[in-house]
Amino acid sequence: MNDKRRPYIRPMAGWWHKNPFFVRYMIREATALVVAAYALFLLVGLVSFSRGEASYDVWLQSLQSPLAYGLNLLALLGMVYHAWSWFDIMPKTLPPIIINGKPLSAALITGSGITAAVVAAVVIFFVVWSLNL
Repeated sequence: MNDKRRPYIRPMAGWWHKNPFFVRYMIREATALVVAAYALFLLVGLVSFSRGEASYDVWLQSLQSPLAYGLNLLALLGMVYHAWSWFDIMPKTLPPIIINGKPLSAALITGSGITAAVVAAVVIFFVVWSLNL
């Protein structure tokens, strides 16, 4: 018998465009790059701080441009979306948490994570603001 079957090759181009779940997934993954880039940016500030006052003043001065304000705003929006999406997916990735014989609801798990993140951000903001940093 002459078998001329070919192996199935799944097309990969644009696979994530077709399903809203995968679009959100790809956006969440892209915002991880924003978080990593901002961490590197803060690391540059730490290195400039370690090199002395003049170097740190140059880094601080670079934060005063309108471009820096815009990039920081975009980074903030990316991080907020990243944090929200992380807490939104958390109930799907955790093993069931059983309290008094009943599993915790997904909304409670997500809401608790978001609340903890907001409280931590507010505490950090007020500590930094009170120290005039």
